[in-house]
Amino acid sequence: MATTLSRSVDSRPTRTQRGVLQRLRISLWMPPLVLISVLALAWQVTAVEMPFLLPPLQDVAATLATELPYYLQNAGITLFESVAGLAIGFVVAFGLAVLTSESAVIRRAVMPVAVVLNVTPLVAIAPALVVAFGFGAAPKLIITALICFFPILINTATGLRSVPQQVLQVYRTVRASRLELLLHVRVPSALPYVFAALRIVFPLSIIGAVVAELSAAGATGGLGTVISTASSMNQLAVVYASIFILALLGVALLGVITLVERRVLRWHRGTTD
Repeated sequence: MATTLSRSVDSRPTRTQRGVLQRLRISLWMPPLVLISVLALAWQVTAVEMPFLLPPLQDVAATLATELPYYLQNAGITLFESVAGLAIGFVVAFGLAVLTSESAVIRRAVMPVAVVLNVTPLVAIAPALVVAFGFGAAPKLIITALICFFPILINTATGLRSVPQQVLQVYRTVRASRLELLLHVRVPSALPYVFAALRIVFPLSIIGAVVAELSAAGATGGLGTVISTASSMNQLAVVYASIFILALLGVALLGVITLVERRVLRWHRGTTD
């Protein structure tokens, strides 16, 4: 009993250890806090000297506080468009990555087209899609899917082909089918590459949705539409309030995919550490 109590007391951090932990927390939080403070000060100075460029921060905060339900409603529309478009792009890109990893002919046919789509400015494509599909969700989903397509395709294809030949040879000796190789070897090997792509495209999906909303001048709903309308009326506080919410959405999506990656790839991290 006494031994157990002694161990529990000894396991408590000492004053020196608590001091080290506190200094560590300060060292982690202080740099970003200092940077944010400097940026806020620079913003306020710019707002005073050039009010046509930046609104005062208190004006941005005021419009967020008074019109929060309005912003949240439009943020929900943009979030739906970004996630749905990303899902479409993911399904198409993953399927093509599987095909290109299995066939050199398909790879030589698909990759040049994918490169052309990747280097084509989406801002130029968006108006044509709006003309073709109207002001509904279709052009926004297509733009978002296109902006997410290429990173997922390239990373997934690379991951599927990253399996060592020795491992493939072992499975072939037991007469494993292509489907079994895909499900039990290639896909698990590609997961780290897939999540690396998702960390890139989740924030990009927000950009794709907003670009589509900005291009659809007659569209209703979405933070891109709010920004477009507010810009035409010179309402800078509304513009920057919308941008602030878009930034939060991007950070939130990145945090979600990072959390999912840590849980799904715990086995992978354990084997590489």
